[in-house]
Amino acid sequence: MDSIKFKVFDLISKLPSVYSDGDFLLSKILKLFFHPLLLNFTFYFLLLIFNTIIYICEMIQDSSIISNAKEVLFLESNGILNIINLLDVNFVEVVKLILESKGRVIFTGIGKSAHICQKLVATFNSTGTPAIFMHTAEAIHGDLGMIQSEDIVIFISKSGNTPEVKTLVPSLKVLCKKLVALVGNTEGYLAKNSDYILNATIEKEACPHDLAPTVSSTAALALGDALAVCLLKIRGFTSENFAKYHPGGALGKRLYIKVSDLMKPFPFVLENVILKNVIIEMSKGKMGCVLVFSNDNELKGIITDGDIRRLLEKTFDLNGIIAKDLITNMPKGIDNQQLAYDCLLKMEEYKVSQLVVFKNDLPCGIIHIHDILNEGIR
Repeated sequence: MDSIKFKVFDLISKLPSVYSDGDFLLSKILKLFFHPLLLNFTFYFLLLIFNTIIYICEMIQDSSIISNAKEVLFLESNGILNIINLLDVNFVEVVKLILESKGRVIFTGIGKSAHICQKLVATFNSTGTPAIFMHTAEAIHGDLGMIQSEDIVIFISKSGNTPEVKTLVPSLKVLCKKLVALVGNTEGYLAKNSDYILNATIEKEACPHDLAPTVSSTAALALGDALAVCLLKIRGFTSENFAKYHPGGALGKRLYIKVSDLMKPFPFVLENVILKNVIIEMSKGKMGCVLVFSNDNELKGIITDGDIRRLLEKTFDLNGIIAKDLITNMPKGIDNQQLAYDCLLKMEEYKVSQLVVFKNDLPCGIIHIHDILNEGIR
């Protein structure tokens, strides 16, 4: 490092002395700045400046990224707000048409519109409206055969003027019951040749070149979601209906798994047993508690591991202590037919980790918070 510093100083010292006044002054400053006694200071000073410049550049870049993201979200949210004002009688008629239809809803599109179609098909199916996806390009090569006479086709396209649209529309008009255009151009070929128009016109895309579908695809998706939610509300689609179509997901489990599906046999002792037996039964049950019954099989209360810890904090003399001495209150309970998710909410409300399960006002089991969480219910 020192050799490098001295080489720098040697080069500076050899700077020509024949300069204009300004150049001569610069030469003197450089010689002073790179003086051997100041080289350490110079080195760290330049390093500090260099790091500061890098930091400022990174900050500017980060600020630019956030600014760009905000602009995209602003444009997309505005795109959705704008189509609110475009809702008209066509939307109402399409909702009524689907409600009265005996067929399915077939979504078709190409490019990014095809991806929006697939998402809407999933939403419609999970909320009680049978729907399928038909890719526009595949449709003109044989997939038209999936369309039945009672089906309603919703064709998603921004321009409505692509060659695929113009090829497919005449066949759709013959095969399906009604053709609905969800478009961003109400003057295009698709709009003019459809039975109903769902207007998803936008001012511009978030893409700086106004090319990549961004705002237009978001607007189409939002309009399709609005259609699905209107249908489920009119049908009276309930959370129980939703659970039927989501048996494997965490959302569905919240809606169909009952306490009786997860409860376990409860550990218990009689009220006159000694503390040692209480602890043994509690360990066997692995629930962190035991229920206490009288000799007449009447439920007297519950003892938790917390009750035993609190006893040990007060005294080490455990002789003569029996189960009924440890009972602090009656256990919190829940009916066996209630949902496991409601049980979890009750546990959180009561701040307990287990609840006694009752059937016809009699204890029939016990459920621990881990049983619910291990099932993926949260």
